Amino acid sequence: MEWSSLYPAGNQPTLEKISEYVSNGLWTELNSFLQNTYRVQPKLAHSQCSMKPGWNVKYQKSGKSLCTLYPMEGFFIALVVIGNKEMDETELLMPLCSQYTQSLYQKTVFSAGGRWLMLDVTERSILEDVIKLIGIRVKPKK
Repeated sequence: MEWSSLYPAGNQPTLEKISEYVSNGLWTELNSFLQNTYRVQPKLAHSQCSMKPGWNVKYQKSGKSLCTLYPMEGFFIALVVIGNKEMDETELLMPLCSQYTQSLYQKTVFSAGGRWLMLDVTERSILEDVIKLIGIRVKPKK
């Protein structure tokens, strides 16, 4: 069943229900990474956006967006916005990323202050790319 139909605006899911719906270990791995590395907590938000309506999970650090996660059945989408300040470093990173991420980056036009990369996290290499891109946005503490 479609995520936005399962949990409409007035029916906020729990983090556990989201994890059950996604049913992919990469979801748990990324959420744990973000919470442990950046010392941030997930914030659930409901969006009416036509691209991905429904409940999503946002991560922010010091007012700066790290990423937004959109639950899908069996995988998830990670939105990472690459702004002007991150563009040069991202260009240097791209040859080290998966072919999928490189292709998505090339196809995504710069608009509204950045490249809005919506990555389908279906395999480990894409998860690793997401983590690297988030690290460009906000440097993790060592």
